[in-house]
Amino acid sequence: MGKRGLISLLLAPLLLLAGCGQEAAQAPDWNLYRGDLAGTGYSSLGQINRENVESLGPAWEYSLRGADGGANSQATPIVANNVMYFPAADRIVALDPVSGREIWVRQIEEGRPSRRGVAWWPGDGQNPARILFMAGSNLHAVDANSGADSAGFGNGGVVDIGVPYNSVPLIIDGVVIVGANTPPGQPGGIGNPRAFDVQTGDLLWEFASVAQPGDPANATWAGDSWRGRLGANAWPFYFTADPERSMVFLPLASPIPFAWGGDRAGDNLYANAIVAVNLHTGEYIWHFQTIHHDLWDHDPPAPPSLFELEDGTPAMAFTTKSGYLFLLNRETGEPILEIIERPVPASEVPGEQTSPIQPVPSAPADLARTRFGMQDLVSATDTNAAHAAACGELLDSLGEVINLGPYTPWVHRTPDAPQRTTLLFPGLAGGPNWGGVAIDQATNTGFVLAANLGTFGWLEQAEDQSWVLTTPRPPGFDVAMDDSRWPCQKPPWSQLSAVNLASGEILWQRPLGITEGLPEALRNTGRPGRAGAVVTAGGLLFIAATDDNRFRALDAESGAELWQSSLPGRGNANPMTYIGADGNQYVAIAATDTLLAFSLPD
Repeated sequence: MGKRGLISLLLAPLLLLAGCGQEAAQAPDWNLYRGDLAGTGYSSLGQINRENVESLGPAWEYSLRGADGGANSQATPIVANNVMYFPAADRIVALDPVSGREIWVRQIEEGRPSRRGVAWWPGDGQNPARILFMAGSNLHAVDANSGADSAGFGNGGVVDIGVPYNSVPLIIDGVVIVGANTPPGQPGGIGNPRAFDVQTGDLLWEFASVAQPGDPANATWAGDSWRGRLGANAWPFYFTADPERSMVFLPLASPIPFAWGGDRAGDNLYANAIVAVNLHTGEYIWHFQTIHHDLWDHDPPAPPSLFELEDGTPAMAFTTKSGYLFLLNRETGEPILEIIERPVPASEVPGEQTSPIQPVPSAPADLARTRFGMQDLVSATDTNAAHAAACGELLDSLGEVINLGPYTPWVHRTPDAPQRTTLLFPGLAGGPNWGGVAIDQATNTGFVLAANLGTFGWLEQAEDQSWVLTTPRPPGFDVAMDDSRWPCQKPPWSQLSAVNLASGEILWQRPLGITEGLPEALRNTGRPGRAGAVVTAGGLLFIAATDDNRFRALDAESGAELWQSSLPGRGNANPMTYIGADGNQYVAIAATDTLLAFSLPD
């Protein structure tokens, strides 16, 4: 045991008596994807803090590569009972989280395991602890102590859920909840979220994410446009739940196809909505739709993060790819801060019936760029002359470029008309993405990373008279410079925001990530990222995410960078933190093909 670990154990009773024992009072585990059922990404560990984080250094690393190549990992590992579990390219791994030594390895013979994570169940009097994970459409359960198939679960430890799900199951009160990844061409079709019994693998419920006849929301699909509809699936990396109220929150995606909705007039529920359902039955409780009749694939990409207001109101915070942060009462689905149905531009595409209004929060302000004008085009003084010239040439090549602000519809092209192109902000990759909202539970401050990347596109008519989205190659409002791509609007190209979740006030905002091909004075542009942060009681925000391959620790109160480490690949994953059996705090991040852990020196 390190000196700090011994001191922590000796002082723990005194700290608890003094009311200061946050670290000692918390179990050392991080046994859920985002640390807790509320999805806050918060840890009450404070051994690593503002005063000593600059001394943080590598503890161990583990290769995630498999026999057939790399992992391209997006995994957040979990730690339970002093064992770390995570997926690698072709296997599930249990290792010692202090040394990085393998305890067991389970090879996956059919398909590849989800590259995003695994779930842990502590077991009961009849069944030992289990690790559950997805591989294609197969939900696997293995013994947490050995990696062997769990007896009594499905068929030899496997349940075919009927559709692929590429992310992490949620296990709560004996219920396993999974989503669906169902683009066209995938087996299984409809992408309803489902729940299974953690002991037997039996199906418990399935929620119809495209409202069916008998559901009042079915009227939001004109005619029979609901029938056989793909999309509206729950694809998030994880789910969140309120066990006190037996509620699970489902973030549902856009209908397919998303860019043209002429065959699906109406608001199209429950697409682009957060839906609260009963944990045990899947019964509908409430919904909030973030976009009516989506044409932009701007779904809520992560489940809501849950918290309590000072007056005891049960609250939630969640983002959409459109660049907005919504704050709702999680018991009722009603807004905590006013949400305004704002008029938006109408589509001119024949047969399209766009919604005339869309919900926009009164606060906080947009967390990502939502509009573009020519005054926003990058100049030589912002970056360099070569970049500015290349961006000008890109714009000139696309004819009349149109951006009318939030929810700009796609223009259509016909052979005999002048060339026009929509520039969408945020682009199809969205502003905030799947990383979710990290919440400092001590201050109810939310932290959100958002990218500022635009997408070009237009609609062309297909043989069946539908309209199909077409984009240039590549589709982004960026150009190749050196060995990376630089966006064509003025920086910042991403920003990390800290938001007071009670008032909606943005407390601070800063670019995250540097562009190395620029002079030192201009490098702080922000870089694209989709993952999120974790926040600790040590006053720190840990985040990788950006494509400059850095892992950073920021002061959660001010946003100042206090530490960084270069990674062997992109840290396109949410980090996590835990206490090892040696009493020391560790921070871990997956970087493409390597899992790395960091700790303070003994």
